[in-house]
Amino acid sequence: MVSDEPVVRAFPLTRQSTLAAVRGGDEAERRKGLEKLANAYWRPVYGYLRLHWRLGHDDAADLAQEFFAELVDRDLLARFDPDRARLRTYLRVCIDGLVANQQKAARRLKRGGGRPSVPFDLAGARVEVEAALGSAASPEALFEKEWARALFASALADVQERCAAEGKARYFEIFEGYELGSAAERPSYAELGQRFGVSVTDVTNRLAWVRRALREAVVARLRECTASEAELRAEARALLGIDPP
Repeated sequence: MVSDEPVVRAFPLTRQSTLAAVRGGDEAERRKGLEKLANAYWRPVYGYLRLHWRLGHDDAADLAQEFFAELVDRDLLARFDPDRARLRTYLRVCIDGLVANQQKAARRLKRGGGRPSVPFDLAGARVEVEAALGSAASPEALFEKEWARALFASALADVQERCAAEGKARYFEIFEGYELGSAAERPSYAELGQRFGVSVTDVTNRLAWVRRALREAVVARLRECTASEAELRAEARALLGIDPP
């Protein structure tokens, strides 16, 4: 029988802000911080450009790339005050400023080494965003939704990697079979146990382990893309219904 062993904290809950890294003087740290920020926000940025500013795919893709270069090149994050707004609210203001400037100049600025080396799956994002073009939801609401989805997707990938590293790949497969499929076709614990050759108790324990690991991973990701402890706690309560440790 596999016991419900304690969760090993494989995701250090670092207090170092990604924003501090982006605003810092060390080039390697700036690039690393920019990549973390881009990972968290590129889909919401692209979607917002399409839905709010009604840009075509090519223009939105170009500006989404340029936006993250602007954050560094113009040191936009130095003006951010976490006591006045959430980071993603401030980023939307920056996007609006970028588009307004682009429209006034009627030309595209070519940036140098400030662009993040994060692969943007723009083809996949394009399909989903264009499906939302006729939606009644506001661009701001879709921005929030895309941000949350990107955050959970990154955290889920972290958990899958952790399970593989710790010899718990089957744990993730059980979680995937129960949580990530169609709700209408969700198997029972007994069916999962039969499929994976374990007891119902083991299914319960392994699902609980992965859920705890996922909460930890979400909090770790939140620490990378929030600007203060207060914002971190507000986001964790909104997304997970918990106060982070």
